[in-house]
Amino acid sequence: MISDAPAFLGQFARHPFTTGAVLPSGPALARDITAAVPRTGQPLVVELGPGTGAFTRAIQQRLAGRGQHLAVELNPRFAAALARHHPAVRVVRADAAALDRVLAEQHLPAADVVVSGLPWAAFGAARQLAVLDAVRATLRPGGAFTTFAYRHALATGPARRFRRLLTGAFEEVTVGRTVWSNLPPALVYHCRRPMPR
Repeated sequence: MISDAPAFLGQFARHPFTTGAVLPSGPALARDITAAVPRTGQPLVVELGPGTGAFTRAIQQRLAGRGQHLAVELNPRFAAALARHHPAVRVVRADAAALDRVLAEQHLPAADVVVSGLPWAAFGAARQLAVLDAVRATLRPGGAFTTFAYRHALATGPARRFRRLLTGAFEEVTVGRTVWSNLPPALVYHCRRPMPR
């Protein structure tokens, strides 16, 4: 949301390698990235790097009071604001690479869907692999993982490396349409059925 922009920009200035963007994601990208969240049943949806809640709102709309929604946020300011504005969401301040431990501590089963707002292109190789391994370890066998990439950064080394990691980690990886209305334009990776680690 545009009202989140000042907070997001401030956190980017203080923590550019963990915030990863100068503006929150827009509603069109939020709709695309949360499309894997089931509209029926009682799914467990895990959200990584929710920031100011652009994807959180879309997940909550799709769940409509069903299932469970766990948001894992490292930034203390974002985590506190998210907990205040979304009381139905279980917000945990933690590192996404420790996701298996977080789920165990929260007494939660394997996730049906993991939605990521993390800045993968800002991560080094070891960090990308550690977080992606944690995602694979905590998804149920038929689970889905969605994340996004900025269109202008697709040719960078970290973005290409991350795409290779995805294709080695999931049986199915598809690339969504470019969301040109997002600033900057972005696309979504839809990943299903994690491969054994």
